[in-house]
Amino acid sequence: MNASSAPPSAAGSPARRAWMAVLARTSRAELETALARALGGAPAPAYDWLRPPQTGLAMVRGRVGGTGNAFNLGEATVTRATLRLRAHDGETATVGVACHLGRDKRRAELAALADALLQQPARHAQLHAELIAPLAQRLAAQRAERRDEAASTKVEFFTMVRGDA
Repeated sequence: MNASSAPPSAAGSPARRAWMAVLARTSRAELETALARALGGAPAPAYDWLRPPQTGLAMVRGRVGGTGNAFNLGEATVTRATLRLRAHDGETATVGVACHLGRDKRRAELAALADALLQQPARHAQLHAELIAPLAQRLAAQRAERRDEAASTKVEFFTMVRGDA
């Protein structure tokens, strides 16, 4: 198994960070559709809130020139949520977390649920293949499209050198 398909062993594993980034950048409608498809139409498992979806502000910091001194750029609205799946039939209860820009509480709930489900070894491979991989491909395609659009507007300036007279 490669690193992206193996269940994470620690909360800060690279695989988990990668799928959390995908979930944070995915819209609510896409999350609902993809999660319903990945669960095969079955209802979502029962869970308890550790932190129900909350909306607040986070300070956005920048750096002069990208690498220089840090400064406070402004505040951004973020929504976060934390839930714990109820354990059944020998399963361990997994905790899912989510944080994204904006005020959509349902989106945070869906992302936290997906995070918790992805941590279960029995479901990980199937959910990664049916949920994370397609969403990651779509996000990569969107980034490439934006990059190509920006590149098409690039203007190259040059200077003609006069010949010696």
